Amino acid sequence: MIYLKTAEEIELMRHAAQIVSKTLGLIASEIKEGVSLKHLDKIAEEFIRDNGGVPVFKGYNGFPASLCLSMNEEVVHGIPSDRIITSGDILSVDCGIKKQGFVGDHAYTFCAGEIKKEVQDLVRVTKESLYVGIEQVKSGNRIGDVSYAIQQYAEKHGYGVVRELVGHGLGKNLHEKPEVPNYGKRGSGAKIQNGLTIAIEPMINMGTKDIKQLNDGWTIITKDKKPSAHFEHDVAVVNGKADILSTFSYAEEAMKKNSFLVKI
Repeated sequence: MIYLKTAEEIELMRHAAQIVSKTLGLIASEIKEGVSLKHLDKIAEEFIRDNGGVPVFKGYNGFPASLCLSMNEEVVHGIPSDRIITSGDILSVDCGIKKQGFVGDHAYTFCAGEIKKEVQDLVRVTKESLYVGIEQVKSGNRIGDVSYAIQQYAEKHGYGVVRELVGHGLGKNLHEKPEVPNYGKRGSGAKIQNGLTIAIEPMINMGTKDIKQLNDGWTIITKDKKPSAHFEHDVAVVNGKADILSTFSYAEEAMKKNSFLVKI
C-alpha cells in the first residue's frame, strides 16, 4: 500500500532531507587526497546527531555505518573502510537520516582530482538523468514514465542502467512502496498523485548493466569493473507537480571552495 503524505508530513520530510543535504555539503568540504572513507563516515554521523537526527543506514539490516561510500566500479552500498581517496577516484556518497519520525535519503557522486573526460561524462549524464526523471513526476503520469525517461536518457549515451537496484517510496520508513526503477515502460506502474513521496536514484554504469555483490554482503560492483555513478533526490508531489525536498546546493557550494573536487 502506498502511503500518501499530508502537507505537514511533507514539511517534516523536507527538514530531514535538508539535514542530509547539509551532510553532503560537509562531506564535499572534507574530500581530500589521502582522506579515509572511515573519516568521512565518522564526521557525517557526528553532524547528523548534532542536528537532532539519527543515521538511518546504521544498523539497517546489519549495515555497519552511517554512509554508503562507493568508489569507482562500486555501484552502491559500499562500506566505509580505511581506504583512502586518491586523484582520479569518483565517490558516491549516499546518506539517510531520520528526524521527527520521517526519513531523508539522497546521494551525490563526487569527482576527485584528475578525472578522465569519459568518467566525467558518465557522472554528468547520470546527474542529468535524475532531473529528466523528475520532470515526469506530475499528476496523471505513472512511475513507469519516470523510469522510461531515465532509461532512455542514459542508454542514448551508451551507458548501462542497473536493473536489480531501484528507487523507492519513503516517509516514516527508509523503503516504502512504490518501487521506482530506472528502466521501464511509459504508462506502467503506480499512479503519480498529490502526497506521493519517492526517492529517485539513477545508478548508471559506463559499461554494461550487469552487477555483482562482493563477499562483504553489501558492496555492489559492476561486473566489468568499469565506473558507475549514482545520484538521488527526495521528491514529493505537491499541487500536481514535483517538489524536490532535498538539494545539492550545499554540496556544490562546498565544491567551489575545494580545489580537489571537479564540479560536474
